[in-house]
Amino acid sequence: MANGRNKGLKGNSGRDPGGFTALPWSVLDCPAYRRLSMHARALLLEVARQFVRDNNGRLLLSRAYMEGRGWKSSDMLSKAKRELLEGGFIHETVKGHRPNKASWYAITWQTLDRHPGYDAGAVETFRRGAYQQDMPLKNASLSPPRGTEGLPIGPPHGTGSAPPVPSHGPIRALSEPLSVPPHGHHLEMPSVGAVLQAER
Repeated sequence: MANGRNKGLKGNSGRDPGGFTALPWSVLDCPAYRRLSMHARALLLEVARQFVRDNNGRLLLSRAYMEGRGWKSSDMLSKAKRELLEGGFIHETVKGHRPNKASWYAITWQTLDRHPGYDAGAVETFRRGAYQQDMPLKNASLSPPRGTEGLPIGPPHGTGSAPPVPSHGPIRALSEPLSVPPHGHHLEMPSVGAVLQAER
């Protein structure tokens, strides 16, 4: 049965004309995606936008290209790119180098397209669905691994106060303190020099 809104509009899919970027739910729902920063998620959309049927492996994330897409900070771009690589969302097929050779990338939820010019080993190391391996990022989230519970503030045996005296009782002196040294007061004793003088 035809949709009343589209009646008489042959081929209308109910959306604006033009191409579109498709991200599978398996990408958006995986644990690795939830760990991505907002900048890495935005960059994932940028790289996915470039995929057009047979160019997977020749996608660009260079500073020059991304500047035209609104990315002004090269530091932020590098961090987001590293997150996508470590999370298994993109795969580098060509390592860029100065002065004008850009790196190429492939998205891992699509089959790698074969193109001449890939670096040695790029095809062999490509893993489709690498983002599903749930490998933790090197600079993963700040929350602890068992959730957001904080460590207890008190000691493990409770928060009771310590006793005011040692467990075996107060310490008592063994004898009364002496007010003078045991051999008399030092001022009343002759000095060593005086004793030597008297012996001569």
